[in-house]
Amino acid sequence: MSSTPDAATFPTLGLRPELAEAVAALGYEEPTPVQRETIPLLLEGRDLLGQAATGTGKTAAFALPMLHRLAEARPRARQTCGLVLVPTRELAMQVAEAMHKYAKGSGLSVLPLYGGAPMHQQIRALERGAQIVVATPGRALDHMRRGTLSLEPLIMLVLDEADEMLDMGFADDLDEILKATPAGRQTALFSATMPPRILAIAERHLQSPARITIARE
Repeated sequence: MSSTPDAATFPTLGLRPELAEAVAALGYEEPTPVQRETIPLLLEGRDLLGQAATGTGKTAAFALPMLHRLAEARPRARQTCGLVLVPTRELAMQVAEAMHKYAKGSGLSVLPLYGGAPMHQQIRALERGAQIVVATPGRALDHMRRGTLSLEPLIMLVLDEADEMLDMGFADDLDEILKATPAGRQTALFSATMPPRILAIAERHLQSPARITIARE
């Protein structure tokens, strides 16, 4: 951490050089508040409960630490070690595209999985191997039940826009997915609001999480 939070840059947050270079090449000059607070905690391996709205820069806040941790772990090509769950196919495509850009130079592959896309194409892509999967809960569960997605090697799990996922009726799917992940995984949950249902999920599935709240920019 830098001496004053205002002076933070992506390299001073502790990110691997290739990730700091990737964000610099994309024109990111300095971390947003959610990135400043979240990245160091996730790099430490902490679980995290974050209240942050869309548009605060939270995709980079969880994507960069995930890429950093997986690059350090050097997973085999066919192992899915990072999973991001999102409420909609649009968000799955958007997050996967952002992560793909940040991953430039890290050698990590990112695959979006969502309903409405041909299953056979997704199965082929999973057979080729994806170290990071960005998925809607229903489609992730489909692949898990078919045996085409294994979460045994999972190192880090992110629930993005968790309140939206619950509003869309994914509560049971999320529980089933979370139960299939290894106990030692790191988990980050982001939500724009913190209703009791979200806190209950955090209570069940997060280990002594750090809590951060970021106001809308």
